[in-house]
Amino acid sequence: MKRISVRRSSVHGRGVFALRLVCAGELILEYKGTVISWKRAISRHRRSGKERHTFLFGLSDGRVIDGSLGGNSARWLNHACVANCEAIEDDGRVYIHAVSDIQRGEELFIAYGLMTEGRASAAVRAQYACHCGHRRCRGTMLAGT
Repeated sequence: MKRISVRRSSVHGRGVFALRLVCAGELILEYKGTVISWKRAISRHRRSGKERHTFLFGLSDGRVIDGSLGGNSARWLNHACVANCEAIEDDGRVYIHAVSDIQRGEELFIAYGLMTEGRASAAVRAQYACHCGHRRCRGTMLAGT
């Protein structure tokens, strides 16, 4: 039985939704895509010449999983300041686990914890504004701000 589906999200674009109860601690899916260098990922994004979704997931070894190349439903996970899922890296692979029980029909979220080079200006913070709507929303998808 299918556990998740991708559909329109009230938070942003598309999102991933539970089709049945997902229990805390349960492995939901792997974040799939092509593993490339950050340099190549940034180059590919800039070459696109237009604003588009980025499906990049940074790995601890300095590489990145590009979900736009051979990716799966995990690339549609939206950010929330108080997320109900977490991403766990294991040997260059990323697995999405539930951190709390997720009810049927509920959207799955991870906390992005995005990083930028240098101090984040007001314009950069605006670019990474959060719209999760949680009462404890920090207002940003950036880490530590």
